[in-house]
Amino acid sequence: MQVTLAQPRGFCAGVVRAIKIVERALDIYGTTVHVLHEIVHNHRVVEDLKNQGASFIEMLDDVPAGAVTIFSAHGVSTAVVKEAEKRKLKIIDATCPLVTKVHLQAQRYSRSGFEVIIIGHPGHPEVEATRGWVEGPVYVLSRKEEVEGLNVRNPNRLAYVTQTTLSLDDTREVIDALKKHWCNIQGPELSDICYATQSRQNAVRQLAKDVDLLLVVGARNSSNSNRLREVGEHSGLPAYLIEDVGDLDRSWFSEKTRVGITAGTSAPEEMVQKVLKRLHAYGVGTVSEMKGEPEKMIFRLPDSLFPQS
Repeated sequence: MQVTLAQPRGFCAGVVRAIKIVERALDIYGTTVHVLHEIVHNHRVVEDLKNQGASFIEMLDDVPAGAVTIFSAHGVSTAVVKEAEKRKLKIIDATCPLVTKVHLQAQRYSRSGFEVIIIGHPGHPEVEATRGWVEGPVYVLSRKEEVEGLNVRNPNRLAYVTQTTLSLDDTREVIDALKKHWCNIQGPELSDICYATQSRQNAVRQLAKDVDLLLVVGARNSSNSNRLREVGEHSGLPAYLIEDVGDLDRSWFSEKTRVGITAGTSAPEEMVQKVLKRLHAYGVGTVSEMKGEPEKMIFRLPDSLFPQS
């Protein structure tokens, strides 16, 4: 059996930053740190931070007045920010800078009198947070088929933004349908699409040419991990989403199977290595890595985590 690892794979700069923010806050404030929602969509990452002392909560009401409160990488609505400020919580924002960019863009469109269309998955934390930055009419859709049935108030004042965990390839058909239906619709430049989502999908497409089966290491509630599995399937491969080694099925593999492995942006490399260890027990002969440039993007931590002496 042969294994090829995708390049790039795993943590993106926004996830690395969010995790470091929680760890840095724990160093400064001890176990009084509260995180609103999962910091990123990965159970093992959350459990590791819990073991270090972080408390994960779903409602601001669960946070004692004045306590340190970290917003997750997916962001929160302006209403949540105002509620936290009202309760005088010490806020540390771990929202991915690329997500913040979408929030502000949606807000600018809304304040300029545009109705805003969010291309994304209804109910996803990032989408709901973005919706909460729009002060006027806002719509959410994820498929081109939904465009025809969308009833807007003013078709001449429309704009769209996209969920960052979708790639250009995910959104292209929807954007094309929007532009065909409303020729005056405004939207972001293609360069605003999340680099990490796109690059990981590109790597899977390249990898698919040389493997028989794809394993995606990531959480089931991770949007970008699910998209990676779909990219594998669309490339003609059996593709499986693996949360941990217990999800592996020996019957998927033969002694000559060429296995490709990638990982979602919130999946730690240690999980990839655990999957590799199990595959060695199944008879892996060689492990190689795709050629590709490792990502060098780094997002700085908030200044509030470095108090001036």
